[in-house]
Amino acid sequence: MALVRPVIFQVVGYQNSGKTTITSKLIETLTIQGLKTVTIKHHGHGGRPDVAGQKDSTKHLSAGAVASLVEGGGRLILHAEQCEYGLNEQIELMQFFHPDVILVEGYKWEGYPKLLLISDKQDLPLVDQVNNVQAVVYWKEEMNVLIYSKLDVPSFHISDEAAIGWAVEFIEKLVPKMDEKE
Repeated sequence: MALVRPVIFQVVGYQNSGKTTITSKLIETLTIQGLKTVTIKHHGHGGRPDVAGQKDSTKHLSAGAVASLVEGGGRLILHAEQCEYGLNEQIELMQFFHPDVILVEGYKWEGYPKLLLISDKQDLPLVDQVNNVQAVVYWKEEMNVLIYSKLDVPSFHISDEAAIGWAVEFIEKLVPKMDEKE
């Protein structure tokens, strides 16, 4: 069987724009559609993401291990320190799980197809700065006209569930069919 690269789709926007909510809805819907989905989330708040307290794996890292992997009951937790990992390295790591789709929350400057979230007027510069935007989700109705004047892509209000349907359909079109995978 040939190895097939998964579809990579980004959900981007500034903090508190709804990225995690949209990403979670996409995961649920893609899973219902039978697509194996993994996620990569960028911790864009400065510093390091929080980790579980003083577990054995944390003690291993404190002792000098570069990475620690814990497995039990079908759950696998990988914790790595002392290195910065670019998005492509993270994608390579996640391909171990043979996903159909890799959803990337954040990394707005990367070039993969993306759904852009605009929560208020201060976010509008992203429309001009972010590349490969396939659709936009906005919070305020008046934003729709401003977005449409700059981008010729579908746009949806944050409360419009059609945004999820559109994104899932977009992703499904990019997933190789079963006979193409073999």
